[in-house]
Amino acid sequence: MDAWGVKGWFKIRPYAADPQALFSSRRWFLKPDDAAPTRVAHPPPLLRITQAREHADLVVATAQDVPDRDAARALRGARVFVSRASFPTPAADEFYWVDLIGMAVVNRANEALGTVIGLADTGPHCIFRIDPGGGEPERLIPFVSAFIDSVDQSRRCITADWGLDY
Repeated sequence: MDAWGVKGWFKIRPYAADPQALFSSRRWFLKPDDAAPTRVAHPPPLLRITQAREHADLVVATAQDVPDRDAARALRGARVFVSRASFPTPAADEFYWVDLIGMAVVNRANEALGTVIGLADTGPHCIFRIDPGGGEPERLIPFVSAFIDSVDQSRRCITADWGLDY
């Protein structure tokens, strides 16, 4: 998050390809980024958004409590969160990354491959980062139908066409 323009607008780079959750919420929660320098030690915990729109690959917005550029600059480095209720409903074959992290991954023989610890976006598709445990190196499995058979959110389990020795 950083200042944008001179009238109190600020900009953020959304993590989602489709930032609809930001547009559907008028309350954005802020968390300071401990690694980024900010002008204020503790930014306000909540911004009441008055306007938000896309601008290239960014979202620019104004808020009631951010009257000018100095106030917007004071938010530099803060991270934005919105309520889960503001998220658009995903299609049947779509998932939010946050819902996939922590899921168990097994192969077709029901052998444990590990736990999803993150995802990486490579452009064409995402890749699961799997922790197999036991000090073994991280596994990387493409999140594409050629390798992922099913995602069972109720069981918190992903079945993959992947061997233990890959």
